[in-house]
Amino acid sequence: MRRAEELRYLVLAIQREGNRILSADLRPLGLTPSQAEVLRVLTDHQPLALAGLGELLVCETGGSPSRLVDRLVTMGLIKREAALDDRRRITLTLTAEGDRLSSEVAEIEERLYRTIDEVTDGRSVDAALELMRGFARYFPAVQAVGRRAARRS
Repeated sequence: MRRAEELRYLVLAIQREGNRILSADLRPLGLTPSQAEVLRVLTDHQPLALAGLGELLVCETGGSPSRLVDRLVTMGLIKREAALDDRRRITLTLTAEGDRLSSEVAEIEERLYRTIDEVTDGRSVDAALELMRGFARYFPAVQAVGRRAARRS
């Protein structure tokens, strides 16, 4: 097997396993991993326009996660409001219920991160992280991770 092929399938397998674990933990909340990501991004960066949200999501590419947001609005987790300075510009914020669920999602994510920490304990992950960051130049979904990190600093 070529190294590139092995890398591709290892990344895919690890991503699928992590998503399976996350999906199972989110199921009691009635959320998918993509919906949970939207809540967490809004927690950290609200208010956001739809395009601004799209730029920060890994689960959706293309910059316009309108169907995902529509579902969360229907669920009562996100509010759409006209901006005070420009009524044509719509901003997205969490409702009280969205904020509450986002906190529960954060706890679920923390459990997943602790599992990852345990699996990688005693191993150097710096080289693997550097390799993955190198992919950010080429893939829009990975670039979203960098944009989120830049907004936090």
